[in-house]
Amino acid sequence: MKDDFLTTGRVALDLLRAPEVAASWDKPSALPEFSVAGLAAHLAYQVVFVPDVLDAPRPSEETVPLLEHYARSAWVGADLDAAVNVGIREGSERAAEEGRDALAARLEAALGTLSGRDFDGGRPVRFPFWGPWSLSLDDLLVTRMMEMVVHADDLAVSAGVPTPEFPPRVVGPVVDLLARLSVRRHGATAVIRALTRAERSPGLINAF
Repeated sequence: MKDDFLTTGRVALDLLRAPEVAASWDKPSALPEFSVAGLAAHLAYQVVFVPDVLDAPRPSEETVPLLEHYARSAWVGADLDAAVNVGIREGSERAAEEGRDALAARLEAALGTLSGRDFDGGRPVRFPFWGPWSLSLDDLLVTRMMEMVVHADDLAVSAGVPTPEFPPRVVGPVVDLLARLSVRRHGATAVIRALTRAERSPGLINAF
């Protein structure tokens, strides 16, 4: 999982360094209430915060399965103006104030730091923003890969460039996670019909 996570981060770094992203930096993004700069910072953050998580003491909170993490997360299903989402946007916009080049340098440095570290995939890790629970490191990395794949598309659309292609070994776990979240939200029959029976498709099967 470590190699796949780092591969995802390097794709995000290449996108961040695209001249079109710099040219669109102060413009609104494809996401409501997010500037291109803030969205880029949010994308970079998915890697930048991981070294601090690995350096933190072993958490004492319970370690929950991946889907339970999303069941407990306050942002899932929250309104655009909910405090948790406002906080995410405001934090990202502040992080973007250092500028595109500095942000890219931070992302590259984090990737370099992480590439030289040993990863114990079963180790519990915790980020205080989530709430009082932990995830295994492998599950954490899957959540960050999903965020990067989704937000890379958002950033590419915002900057007017093609969406990056991620390798199958990255896309597989991301699609698996999103499919399971969609099943939890809409039910298995709705998702199966949407994927196999267009004439009986329920329409939306979004994971969030």
